[in-house]
Parts: sequence; structure tokens; C-alpha cells
Amino acid sequence: MFPRPIEKSSRAWQLGYQAILPLVMLLWLAPLLAVALFSIRPDSDFIIGNYWGWPSSFEMIKNYGMVFGSAMPRYIMNSFMITIPTVIGAVALSCMTGFALGVYRFRGNLLIFFMFIAGNFVPFQILMVPVRDLTLDLGLYNTKTGLVLFHIAFQTGFCTLFMRNFIKALPYELVEAARVEGIAEWRIFWYVVLPLMKPAIAALSVLIFTFIWNDYFWAIVLTQGENTQPVTAGITSFNAQYRAMYHLMSAGSIIAALPPVLMFFLMQKHFIAGLTLGAVK
Repeated sequence: MFPRPIEKSSRAWQLGYQAILPLVMLLWLAPLLAVALFSIRPDSDFIIGNYWGWPSSFEMIKNYGMVFGSAMPRYIMNSFMITIPTVIGAVALSCMTGFALGVYRFRGNLLIFFMFIAGNFVPFQILMVPVRDLTLDLGLYNTKTGLVLFHIAFQTGFCTLFMRNFIKALPYELVEAARVEGIAEWRIFWYVVLPLMKPAIAALSVLIFTFIWNDYFWAIVLTQGENTQPVTAGITSFNAQYRAMYHLMSAGSIIAALPPVLMFFLMQKHFIAGLTLGAVK
């Protein structure tokens, strides 16, 4: 039923595994390595078609300097101003809805839970026109506030699914014991349940931060211009009228990828704990 560990396989299988694994890892990393190589090439290499050969010169300082000298810092700041409030809003709402759906037993509980989940099955592309029209009617088009509110609304369903299932795995006896002591429901949530949710909150925050930071579709649908667009949409500003400046786009992509990577490594311990807690029950 379960795959046999490689340590228990024959010596031939172990040697084959050890030989193929580096090749697979290199193939997986090939796009990232290509972007990193493009980011240090001079612009002349792309003009003469030297995409994959040895760079004629290494222009790392020049290319990254041009990126930071452009509007890229502004785009990065916009991404932080969009992503951080979204993470806070979506996680806060999902903690409360997850608590209500995971602790209280009432008629319609499962139906409401399914309604939260149902939004995750709707293809987001079909929402492009109605969401854009709604932001225009509300005066939120081309604003960071409109993009934040939309992301919170769209991510709350997934976050609620995550939090509700996590809370359901907690010992219900803790809530019952607190009620016997006469503790108010909001104090049970704040002082009993919420401290136990810290691993799940950390894991969910990393996931939502990555989702929102890397969003490109809604960034170009609901915003335009360097005052509101996040970094994913801002990278396209390096496209000229008749050609793309691949060296600057690659350098900008490397810079844009650093915040979610750093956040994952900083929160790695809590992230793994949040995903694996209760896995053996």
C-alpha cells in the first residue's frame, strides 16, 4: 500500500536514485538559474541573440542598480502595503469564523462551512468583469484599498477551511472546562483557543503572504500605474515599445522573489509545525 523506502531497495535502485536525483533537481532549478543568469547579462547579449552562451560581460551591479534606480522600490512598497493588511485581515477573520464553525454546534453549521469552501471552486477569471465593475461603482478601482478588500474576501474561504479543521482537532474538553468556570465566550476564544492556534496562524500567514505577493492577475485587473500596482505588475514596466529588457526584468524578478523566500525561512519552524500538528491523530 505504501511505497517502500529507498533504504530497503536493492543496491541498483539506490544507485539509480542517487544518480537521477541531482538531474531532477537541476531540471527543477533550471528556470530560476536561467533568470539569475539573465539578470547579470548585458543588454547587448540579447540584441545579438546570445541567450544561453557565456555572457560577454558581467553587469550585475549595473543591472540591479538600474532596477533600484527605477520605480521598483515604489512597487515593492506597494506590495507590502497590499500584502500585510490582507494577511492580517484574512487570518483574523478566519480565526473567528473557524472558531464559530469549529466549536459551536448549531443547525446550518455545515451548510455555512460549505458556502465558505464553495468560493474556492469558482474560477477567478470569470469574476474579472463583475469585480472590476464593482470597484468602479464603489470608487475603489486603482486603489490599494480596493485590492486589499478583494484579496481579503477571496482568501477568507480558504483560510476558514484551514482554521476550522485545525480548531476541530483541538481538545473540546478545554472549551467545556472554561465554560464550567463561567468564562465568557470571547474570553475562551482569546485566552484558551487562540494561543493554541499560533502554529496554524504562522503557517497560514506564510501561505497567504506568498499567494498575495505573487498575485499578478488581479494586480493588472484592478490597478494601474506605479502609485498602486504591486511589484509583480511593476516588473512589466521594463518592457519597451518594441522590445523587452530581459536583463532588467530578470533582475527585478529576483528582487521581487526575496521577501516571500525570506519570510518562509524565518517562519519555517512554525510553518512546518502548523502543517503537521495533529497529523498522527
